[in-house]
Amino acid sequence: MSRNRFTSETTRLDDAARAGWLYYVAGNTQDQIARTMGVSRQSAQRLVAMAVAERLVKVRLDHPIGRCMDLAAALRDRFGLVTVEVAPSDPEAPDLLTGIAIAAAAHLERVLKSPERRIISLGTGRNLRAMVEQLPTMNCPQHVVVSRLGNMMEDGSATPYNATIRLAERIGAPHYPYPLPVLARDAAELATMRNQQAARNTIDLCARADLSLVGIGQIDRTAPLHVDGFLSAAETDVLSRAGAVGEITGWVYDARGQIIDCAFNRRVASAPLPSASERPVIAVASGQAKLPAIRSALAGRLVNGLVTSEATAEQLLS
Repeated sequence: MSRNRFTSETTRLDDAARAGWLYYVAGNTQDQIARTMGVSRQSAQRLVAMAVAERLVKVRLDHPIGRCMDLAAALRDRFGLVTVEVAPSDPEAPDLLTGIAIAAAAHLERVLKSPERRIISLGTGRNLRAMVEQLPTMNCPQHVVVSRLGNMMEDGSATPYNATIRLAERIGAPHYPYPLPVLARDAAELATMRNQQAARNTIDLCARADLSLVGIGQIDRTAPLHVDGFLSAAETDVLSRAGAVGEITGWVYDARGQIIDCAFNRRVASAPLPSASERPVIAVASGQAKLPAIRSALAGRLVNGLVTSEATAEQLLS
């Protein structure tokens, strides 16, 4: 096959894969796909049909779109990451979670297929919950699932985005919920709580995790910590003035990706963030609002892997 013909065939499959993603994952109509890709409706229809005929589309997209692969390689080089997955974006809905949830689930599935015992530690949040929902049912009793933070507020009420229990149910594995609230009232109470045997065991498992998957939150009035009731508006403003731009499992950090020495962090009960240079710590995050937080986490090596969207990847590299 000549080079020109090979390039043409690759481009044709790329277009079919993108059309298939827009149709089956993003839920676009063929008219919307035609507008997005700048082709006729008939061409959009043929591309969607080709995605099925070429077996590019099953439960998730099997064909690696060239542009996403290029972006992943650039992010890997720019930030020294060990793992990068970039999911295609729908230009009309760049913050859609489905694409990155599917990409993160595919990565997790590969790890879970190992016959050897693996410890999987999870943060919490919408992205990780969406990832677990995209994971097929598996039988993996050899693995262990552990939560990196509690899902209780000070009054005992639970957060709705815990992913650990759901993952353990989905793969038939034992799990260790984090036996502490997200925040202690003060540092003295935190020290007492962390001295409990159950807490020490869970923190030890988190430190030895073979794979950690976490979300990234921004620090402003739209922050998950504020929206979910862990930070008041006044506390959010105080952290912003102190230079906080993001948080991972409750740990607040600045624009350099450094954990801030502040009163709030002295109350965080979550497992300490692992050294990203030692074990895989992968953030599942995307969106315009999270860009400064994601960029700072990468720059400070708080994580060494990223699953994100095409739109976010382009902005991180711009």
